[in-house]
Amino acid sequence: MISPDTEFIRISGLPEGGGSPKGAKRRAGSLPGTLPVLGLSDIVVFPGMTVPLLVESTPSIRLIDDAVAGDRHVCLVLQKESEVTDPSPDDLWEVGCASRVLRMLKLPDNTVRILVEGLGRVRLTRFVESQPYLRAEFSELPETLEANLALTALVRRVREKFREISELSPALTEQSRIAALNEDDPGKLADLIAANVNIALEERQRLLETTDVAQRLKSLLSLATREAEVLALGSKIQDEVTSSMNKTQREFFLREQMRAIQRELGEAGGGMAETETLRQQIDGAGMPEEARKVALKELDRLQAIPAASPEYTVVRNYLDCLAALPWSVSTEDRLDLRRAERILEEQHYGLSKVKDRLLEFLAVMKLRQSLKGPILCLVGPPGVGKTSLGRSIAEALNRKFVRFALGGMRDEAEIRGHRRTYVGALPGRILQSLRRAGSNNPVMLLDELDKVGADFRGDPASALLEVLDPAQNHAFVDHYLDLPFDLSRVLFIATANWLDPVHPALRDRMEIIELPSYTPDEKLQIARRHLLPRQLTEHGLKPGQMRLSDATLRQLIRDYTREAGVRQLEREIAAVARKSARKLVQKRARKPIHIKAADLESLLGPPRFTLETAGTGTQNGIATGLAWTPVGGEILFVEATSMPGNGKLILTGSLGDVMKESAQAALSHLRSRASHLGLDEVAFDRQDLHIHVPAGATPKDGPSAGVTMVTALASLFARKRVRSQLAMTGEISLRGRVLPVGGIKEKVLAAARAGIRELILPEQNRKDWGEVPAEVRERLQVHFAGDVDTVLSVALKNGVAHKPKPVAKPPTRPRKPRASAKAVHA
Repeated sequence: MISPDTEFIRISGLPEGGGSPKGAKRRAGSLPGTLPVLGLSDIVVFPGMTVPLLVESTPSIRLIDDAVAGDRHVCLVLQKESEVTDPSPDDLWEVGCASRVLRMLKLPDNTVRILVEGLGRVRLTRFVESQPYLRAEFSELPETLEANLALTALVRRVREKFREISELSPALTEQSRIAALNEDDPGKLADLIAANVNIALEERQRLLETTDVAQRLKSLLSLATREAEVLALGSKIQDEVTSSMNKTQREFFLREQMRAIQRELGEAGGGMAETETLRQQIDGAGMPEEARKVALKELDRLQAIPAASPEYTVVRNYLDCLAALPWSVSTEDRLDLRRAERILEEQHYGLSKVKDRLLEFLAVMKLRQSLKGPILCLVGPPGVGKTSLGRSIAEALNRKFVRFALGGMRDEAEIRGHRRTYVGALPGRILQSLRRAGSNNPVMLLDELDKVGADFRGDPASALLEVLDPAQNHAFVDHYLDLPFDLSRVLFIATANWLDPVHPALRDRMEIIELPSYTPDEKLQIARRHLLPRQLTEHGLKPGQMRLSDATLRQLIRDYTREAGVRQLEREIAAVARKSARKLVQKRARKPIHIKAADLESLLGPPRFTLETAGTGTQNGIATGLAWTPVGGEILFVEATSMPGNGKLILTGSLGDVMKESAQAALSHLRSRASHLGLDEVAFDRQDLHIHVPAGATPKDGPSAGVTMVTALASLFARKRVRSQLAMTGEISLRGRVLPVGGIKEKVLAAARAGIRELILPEQNRKDWGEVPAEVRERLQVHFAGDVDTVLSVALKNGVAHKPKPVAKPPTRPRKPRASAKAVHA
């Protein structure tokens, strides 16, 4: 017996099939000559329908196993009697639906769950097998459709009737209603509605057998009309029973009597005073005329609602929200560029380009006396000061500062609010933040914009499109408020670690300002000016009680931190401050504690980071590359080795598809130019190659490791070591060209942190070298390469022995050319 299964579990490893009825395609033309026949007890499957089924009988389970092992096609036919467990041809209807098995799951109780997709109508003509299960020949039943005005009117009537049914029936999902309303094909519309409306199985079977689309719609309209009448009558009966005598109605009657008695006695309750207070708040809120009319209308409703009614609390909370919003309350901007520059310099070291852009933004605001302009988005690794920059801008403008965390947000209602029809509805976080700030022009920081998620509750990033569009946010409508609120005076500043996850339309509405990683010298100055004084204060130490020299801080930065920002550095300084505070308390020392570089190991343990390039130049087949991550640049190592084999290439280290293709391209290029590079071309077929990128638990991908891989392989084949203080990045082509890559600035800073002395960069990235801080450029020697030959001549010690091409001498006498036994590589 086959029955519908409402709790189908997805099985990984099986191919994906169609999904929604609207997206299903009729693929009957690719069916085989015969199909296995599966009887259904209490469901009719229509073309385009995706449905889970539970298979229980042994022959049916074997049928599913064979189908999944083959082309996955089956014919689903309704049984005439649902109680029959092993139907014969006489127990089945003649017309069924050719289907495809999308997924299968075997359960411990020897049953099978499957997910099938209907493909097209078929008529069973002759059964060719009965054991171990039924198999029959069939003929396809194409639809007949004559487009005319009558058909258009019929489609409209069926769609309207289905809309009535969906409003009355709680069993129909919103997804089914939307799919039916958006379906344009009359045949698919009829099948979709027939599958979702509660009608008898025999009626559904007749609809399946009807190939004339117009006739099918007429039959369906009759059935849908009857179902709508039944649902309307049931809803009316339920309303009459519910409203006959309930607790709320009884309490309303009693409280009305109490209010009448109080009025007769001259003891008016506190409701009048509360209403008058709300009226005064509405008058003093400075609302626009539209909002004021709505507020006064709701206030009149509140007076007519009993205080014990749930609706009373809903209206009261709505009026409180309207009166508390800063409709006309704002702070006066202080557009003093010198003061703003001084605040930025005091609170942030470095970041000169970022500060210049922010000051330009403030200058334009001062000239225009309005804010409508680009929305700023600060992009950079963690810990470089994006959030604190937003706070500094608010202080420079003399505005309120509101931080709005977007990390992990998945519900659109967090932005737009909930409609008041829901219990416990609240306005969105935008209006809540303005209500707390008490001003309609704060600096609102949208933190972690790249961490916004999306699920069945909506996409918050799409809701932000209106918020961050200066042409639209002057009339932002929150679902709870249901009134336009002007957000054009709010200065929105977004932050993100990287831009790839940000919605493209949202990215187009913002001006991107990139914050680079800090150099070691910048970290030293930040620690000296900001981190150390703050940690001394937090640990109860006076400025002179603990002293760290510049040499100590440099060693702390070099040996105990490896980051783009300064958060880990501040944690290490805090650890030193804690130990110094303990020493002062235990020994009651009065002299200041001097922390030397040699004391760090006893205070913080052995160094956590060493120069990772120390042993890379001692063996062949090892090269150092550069990588970009959302938290800053990193260095990575590519190791290559060979072993006796038959020319197989092994790649390990959690490499992505693009990185694997780079390795294959590197090997193909070296093999094609083996004779030119002086490599042993015969050895390729007699050995296996293994390329490994350490830190195997970290996924890696991208084309920028192509130069590193070709250098590691060339070092292995040529038996020459790569320079130990050299790192490189760049994509390679199959012809040996070095192509440009992104993230040059972060990669170069990572190389400087790791102690690299020389770099190989693509020639087309020469323009990006100027973006690197001058102090880092002075410490590094850079080589720009346009092809692999240049890379190898710089990277390998003593270079690669390029064999000159032989010069052909003219023959002294004509002779017949002979075929060469060796392959010639370009």
